[in-house]
Amino acid sequence: MENTFYIREIVHYFLHFIFPVFIAKLFFKDNWRKAYFLMLATMLVDLDHVFSTPMFDPNRSSIGFHPLHTYPMIALYFLGVVFLKGKYKIIAAGLIFHMFTDFQDFYFWKLLGELGD
Repeated sequence: MENTFYIREIVHYFLHFIFPVFIAKLFFKDNWRKAYFLMLATMLVDLDHVFSTPMFDPNRSSIGFHPLHTYPMIALYFLGVVFLKGKYKIIAAGLIFHMFTDFQDFYFWKLLGELGD
């Protein structure tokens, strides 16, 4: 079980910091470096964690709990991907992928744990 926790952390941080390079190169070919750094900047959305006690709980989903991780905000980020242009579209895409990463961090690993029981 302890090894699963480390794998979970590796996957989580890989998706937050490394995978956005692939997204940037695939969808924003001409400005992939700028797109990558803008997507990294969307990590600031995690500042909403400071309003929680504890700040991080591996048994709690960020999605639907933290203010900037709520479903209405996710809908807003999605609309940004659809309707915005330029750097704003990149930021919205980074926020959507950030939410996906946080979603899988809780629900995918919870499902794996339930399958292992």
